[in-house]
Amino acid sequence: MVSKRYILPFALITACFALWGFANDITNPMVKAFSKIFRMSTTDGALVQVAFYGGYFAMAFPAAMFIRKYSYKAGVLMGLGLYAFGALLFFPAKMTGLYYPFLLAYFILTCGLSFLETSCNPYILTMGREETATRRLNFAQCFNPLGSLCGMFVAMNFIQARLNPLDTTARAGLSEEDFEMVKAADLSVLMEPYLIIGIVIAIIFLLILFTKMPMEERMETGGEHLDFLPTLRRLLRCPRYRYGVIAQFFYVGAQIMCWTFIIQYGTRIFLNEGLTEIEAEVLSQRYNIIAMAIFCCSRFVCTFFLKYIDAGELLAILAAVAAVLTCGVIFFTDIRGLYCLVAISACMSLMFPTIYGIALVGVGDDAKLGAAGLIMAILGGSVLPALQASIIDMPDFTWFPSVNASFALPFICFVVIAVYGIGTTPKGRMTY
Repeated sequence: MVSKRYILPFALITACFALWGFANDITNPMVKAFSKIFRMSTTDGALVQVAFYGGYFAMAFPAAMFIRKYSYKAGVLMGLGLYAFGALLFFPAKMTGLYYPFLLAYFILTCGLSFLETSCNPYILTMGREETATRRLNFAQCFNPLGSLCGMFVAMNFIQARLNPLDTTARAGLSEEDFEMVKAADLSVLMEPYLIIGIVIAIIFLLILFTKMPMEERMETGGEHLDFLPTLRRLLRCPRYRYGVIAQFFYVGAQIMCWTFIIQYGTRIFLNEGLTEIEAEVLSQRYNIIAMAIFCCSRFVCTFFLKYIDAGELLAILAAVAAVLTCGVIFFTDIRGLYCLVAISACMSLMFPTIYGIALVGVGDDAKLGAAGLIMAILGGSVLPALQASIIDMPDFTWFPSVNASFALPFICFVVIAVYGIGTTPKGRMTY
């Protein structure tokens, strides 16, 4: 899969996949955490995801132009620098005691992640033959969920479990003075892991800065002129790419919805079983970790199957199964629905890198800008979870919980992905 010449760069860049996985999945449980800490609705708490994935959207094309002018390594260093800076901003945000400075910190942090993903994904694709590019990217992406598992573990054990055990109702009844004391203590708990990861990222920045990363001429993009509009027109004339951006938008939205709101989904079930709110939240996060472990294992298995099954066909099969499981999430109102929600992660494992690889097949050097468009599609993780949160905040529909109804949105997403997968199979019509 990888040219011998690029073993070291491949290892270093693959490590970055774990780093942004950590950031993504320490953040998902923060929607619930911030909602409790600041006594907000789920919709207001979901602004964390708006800020987080908004940074991806805002910085994707600037990152592509920066990489085009300088190099992949420069893009990685810029990404790591912004990542570390955003994480360290949690300290002044905590000192203000306000919600919106945290959103700014998340936005800057994910501007860095946008640089990382815009640099690392096409970099990995170039490290070998084009026929093995999708498999190579899937292999590198296998390390992303390992970072995600670490992020979930830290969120559960070092944030959620250490927050003040007062539930939402009890917090609402606190006096203003008591509320400020509880909030300050909880924000200190929340801040600490981000400061530590900021320091770790700064160290990794220095390691990569002083490591020579040999790259062949076609990977050194320094000084190239970017014909933005002609390149964009060529990309948009390619159905695989055009619809790939749309599919990626819906995939990222589905992934973030399934992982963010598993806590709200599970908490409702476990509260009905007699657990306290904090116990229900921590137990729900354990199910989220199980989902990520399944996601991680499934990534390796699906990467193996790509040797024998066309990427588009496997994508369509997995999306169809995910849609069926989402129906179980919607219509089961007990633990069976949570099992279905956990199982969806096995289907999602292949989707991001496969859509990414399929969309860039045949675009040649336009992949440098095309990669930015696919990273911008991560905006789905900002838009769709906020919409789902607004549904969750609605009153329950008589016998039907609103949190269950909200999973109609991921169902629609998986249908869109299945259609894209079918269209990119050898018998499909979505050729270059």
